[in-house]
Amino acid sequence: MSLTQYLDESAALIRQTATPEVVSAVDAAIEKIVVALGADLPLLVCGNGGSASDAMHIAGELVGRFLKERRALNCIALGTDAAVVTAWSNDYDYASLFARQVDAYGRAGGVLLGISTSGNSANVIRAAEAAKAKGLAVIGLTGKGGGKLKSHCDILIEAPSDFTPQIQQIHACLYHYICDKVESALAP
Repeated sequence: MSLTQYLDESAALIRQTATPEVVSAVDAAIEKIVVALGADLPLLVCGNGGSASDAMHIAGELVGRFLKERRALNCIALGTDAAVVTAWSNDYDYASLFARQVDAYGRAGGVLLGISTSGNSANVIRAAEAAKAKGLAVIGLTGKGGGKLKSHCDILIEAPSDFTPQIQQIHACLYHYICDKVESALAP
């Protein structure tokens, strides 16, 4: 496949993402996040591998700035503190790491955004369970079908693919859009 074919295929899949279901889920996610951050409640974001990088990217955009000068927003990417990650994972297990951090940083009325291309990441699912128990809304950003995470979400945003690189491309488009709309709502 040539670069042109690859980009054409990616662009077509991104265009196919704008179904009424995805648009509605993204709009609902934006509303939940705006309400939480507007009340200075936390947006906790987690994922593994590339999705961990996406979580950090989202936190960077919202704590720092996306496109506007404004106040910092209460967004934390879980799994980024090496001392916490290594201590907890060594003494307990990695699967409960994000749930432990939700216990530490979550507050009722806040939001957990769990990113998992398969929807089956055990630590993201356990974070969603911990978030629900604490009264946080749970938004899942997944690939097609939502995996096991789907049943733990208040809002599920599914990329229409089961191929990880394509899912990640779609996720980047979606979370940049979410960051833009959240920022615009909180810093008009």
